Amino acid sequence: MDEAGLHRKLQLHELEEIRNEAYENASIYKARTRAWHDNMISRRVFQMGEKVLLFQNRLRLFSGKLRSRWMGPYEVVKVFQHGAIEIKCLKTGKVLKVNGQRLKHYYEGIEAGEVETLHLVDPIYEA
Repeated sequence: MDEAGLHRKLQLHELEEIRNEAYENASIYKARTRAWHDNMISRRVFQMGEKVLLFQNRLRLFSGKLRSRWMGPYEVVKVFQHGAIEIKCLKTGKVLKVNGQRLKHYYEGIEAGEVETLHLVDPIYEA
């Protein structure tokens, strides 16, 4: 009986060591995954005078599925230290202070060129 008790105690200690090892491995995996994810994130840096678009996340009653949720363009007035950005609406002149994660750069100069039209004829009816 004493031998069986000692054997059982040894098994419990081994099980506890395996649990601790698994916990350490999981924390190492999480740290590496977090570091990899942070390296893959592209940082958006905004300068004063740039034009940006604002993500509108308010719930609307009749929001369209295909409607763009980006509003703007806005102009960057001031960039604060911890990611807040002050923007001004170009249409109304209203000044807002928003989180920088809700903004993306607005690129001008993409012009609509001439569209070439091609009329297709069904080969069955062409004869």
